[in-house]
Formats: sequence, structure tokens, C-alpha cells
Amino acid sequence: MTLPTLLFAAVPVAEGSLDAELLDLMLRVGSRWVLWLLLGLSLFAVAVALERLLFFFLERRPADLQARVATALKTGGPAVALQLVVGARSMEAAVARAALSAVGQGGDSVSELVSATIENERLRYERMLAFLGTLGNNAPFVGLFGTVLGIIRAFHDLASNSAQGAQAVMAGIAEALVATGVGLLVALPAVAMYNLFARHVESVVSSATAMGHTVLAYVKAVPASQQAVATEPAKVARAGEVN
Repeated sequence: MTLPTLLFAAVPVAEGSLDAELLDLMLRVGSRWVLWLLLGLSLFAVAVALERLLFFFLERRPADLQARVATALKTGGPAVALQLVVGARSMEAAVARAALSAVGQGGDSVSELVSATIENERLRYERMLAFLGTLGNNAPFVGLFGTVLGIIRAFHDLASNSAQGAQAVMAGIAEALVATGVGLLVALPAVAMYNLFARHVESVVSSATAMGHTVLAYVKAVPASQQAVATEPAKVARAGEVN
């Protein structure tokens, strides 16, 4: 008598008990649904990665924007600097627009607006990244769960029909181990993409923070009366755009 047969015979399961119902459920569901689940999750992860790549491409930072804004502040004031970031699609440009629009309100207001804008933009940039991180951390465990289900079924089949011998249980275990392999195959690219995107977001946040400090340095260096006069042309220009 083989070891699986001894195990199943040594631990009798009462018909209708909770253990029997759980064993019957595991035997019926098998491990194939885990493979389909991992396949669906992997396809969704690919879609998320492509969407984020397109988003980051469209939101890429203009070249030397911080240096150009700093130069415009020195030579022409906030009105000229604001024209450089009108319509630009990036976190750095959004921070510059918010900070330059509040130049006449004082350093505290500019600092708070910069922080609020960065947090709001970070939410846009980090959208769906948590899914990639969660999938990368848990896909191997999902695959392992499928492997456990497959091994349970393989040993149960061997216990029910011991004439097939070890060849049957080995074939069942080999099939079950595919779930673990697929889980790892799904997890590794998800973790790589998550780390890549997270690093890019942190880089963008650093650049946006530096842009905010550039405007804030101007606010602290230039008297408030000159700031109010300098921002007046910007208000007139925006009013003309609305009309």
C-alpha cells in the first residue's frame, strides 16, 4: 500500500462533515481556475502598464523648464514666467502655474499651494500602481494555492486508484506545479513595472518640488509690492484668453 493510500485511510473523513465538504469542494474546483485567474490578472496588468506608459509619455516634463522659469522670473517677472507653462502637461508645469498664480499672496500661500498641487498630481501619477504592486507581491501565493489544490487532487486520485502507481501522482503533481510557475511568471514583470513607475513618480515629484522652491525663492526675494505689479499682466492675459 502506498503512502497516499495510507494517509487517506488513516484519517477517515465522516460523510457530511465540514472536512468532507471542504475536501469535496477542493477536488471539484481543481487548479485550472487558478491558471485562468492568473492569466486574466496578467492581461489586466499589461493593460495597466501600457496605459501608464502612455500617460507618462504625454505628461513628460518640458526640457529645462525650471531653468527657463527661473530666468523668466528674473527678467520679466511672474507674468512672463506664467506664459511658459500655460497649457503644458506635467506635474512640474502644474506646480509652476499654481505657484505663479499666487505670487502676490505671500510665501505661505505659495508654499501651501505647491504642496497641495503636488499631492493632487501624485494621485494622478500613481493611479493603478497599487494594483501592480499587489499583483507582484501576491501572484506567487495565488499560484502556490493552485499547486496545493492540484496536489490534493493528485493524492486523492492515487488513493482511490492505487493501481496506477507513482506515475499517476507524479503527473498530477507536475501539472499542479505549473500554477506556481505561472504565478512567478506573472509576479516578476509586475514587480519590475511597479518599481520602474514608482521610481519615475518620485523623480517627477522631486522636479515639481524644486520648481515650487524656485518660485518660492522669488517670492521671498522680491518685495510684495513689486510682485503684485508683476502679476497684473498675467491676470489681464488670462482674462483675454477667457474672453
